[in-house]
Amino acid sequence: MNFLWRDETLFRDESVFDPEYIPETLIHRERQMMALAMNLRPALRNSSPIHTILFGPPATGKTSTLRTILREIDDHAIITYVRCPLARTSYRVFSRIFERVYGYPPPHTGISIARMYELICEGLLERNKPLIVALDDFNFLERDAGNEILYALLKAHEEYSIRIGIILVTTERIELDEKTGAVFHPDEIYFPLYDEDEIRDILLQRIRLGFYDGVIADEAFERIVELTARTSDLRFGIYLLRMSGIEAERRASRRIELRDVEMVYEGGARVFLAKSISALNSDEREALKIIYSIEGDVNSGDIYRILKAEVNMGYTRFYEIINKLERLRLIDVVMGKKGRGRTRYIIRRYDRELMLKALMEG
Repeated sequence: MNFLWRDETLFRDESVFDPEYIPETLIHRERQMMALAMNLRPALRNSSPIHTILFGPPATGKTSTLRTILREIDDHAIITYVRCPLARTSYRVFSRIFERVYGYPPPHTGISIARMYELICEGLLERNKPLIVALDDFNFLERDAGNEILYALLKAHEEYSIRIGIILVTTERIELDEKTGAVFHPDEIYFPLYDEDEIRDILLQRIRLGFYDGVIADEAFERIVELTARTSDLRFGIYLLRMSGIEAERRASRRIELRDVEMVYEGGARVFLAKSISALNSDEREALKIIYSIEGDVNSGDIYRILKAEVNMGYTRFYEIINKLERLRLIDVVMGKKGRGRTRYIIRRYDRELMLKALMEG
C-alpha cells in the first residue's frame, strides 16, 4: 500500500530543514572553515584574533561556517553574535555585547553608549578573555552605525589592555569612512556559489538526516537540484525538500513524487524572491521591475536610458545596482555583440510573471 497511516510521517527529523539548522559536518566549505579557524586561533592562546570579513553571494555558507567555528572556541573567548537586521543601531549592538560580557542586559534607560562601552571594557579586563564580535549581515546596520561600532572596538586596546577580534559577514563590499578604514585591515574570506554537484551533495546530506530511507523519488530529487542550481540559492532547495515532504504527506503518500515538487515550486519561489526583494531599495526595485517588464532581449544600455529618464540616475549608481542584482542572483550579466560593438546583456533568472508578482506583493 502506498498511503500513510494517520500517525506515520516521512520525516526522520524535520528540524533538519529549518533555516537555522547547522549540520555537525559542514561539507564543501572546508577551505573557508580552515581559514577562519586560523584567524581565530590566537583566542585559544588568550591573544587577539585576526579581524575577518566573510564575503560572498547569499546562501553560500557564510553564516554556517561562522557559527560552526565559533562553536568550537566558545570556551576560550567571549563571543557576541549579532544578526544586524534585528539590531540595526549602535546602541543595540553594544547592548548585545554588554549582555555577553556580564550575563545580563544593560538598564533599559539612563545609560549612554559611551558609558556602556566603558563598562564593556572594564568587564573584559576582569574576565581576562578575548572578545569576538561577529556582525552578520553587516550591511543592514543603519547609516554610520557600522563605522561607529568598528572604530570604538578597534581603538579599545589603546585605553584598555583588552583583546578584540571582529568578524563581518556581508554580501556586499563594505564602504567605511576614512577614519575607520585607516585602522580596520581585515583578512577577507570569499564564499563562491555552490556548483550543481555541491548542491546535490548538500541536499543529499539533508535527505539522509531529515527523511526516512527511500522516501523521495529520483526524478523528484533531481528536479529539486535543478531548481536550486537555477536560483543558486541552497536555502531554496532545502525549503523545497521540506515542503515537498509536507505535500506528499498531505496526499497520504509514502513517497515524494515529482508532482509534489511541482506543486510547491511556484509558491516557494515567490517566498524566496520576496526575501531577496526585501533587501532592495526603491531604485533597485524599479530597475528590477524594468528588467522583467521588457519583452525580448535586455541590454544594460536600454535599462539605463529608461532609469535615467524616470529617476535621473547617474551611470555609476546604475552600475552598482546591476552588480547588486547579479550578486543576489536575480539576474545574470553577459557580454555580447550589438551592431558593430559589444554590450552587456541582462539575463533574467526567473520567470517574468513570477518575478513581477513577487515585486507587487513585496
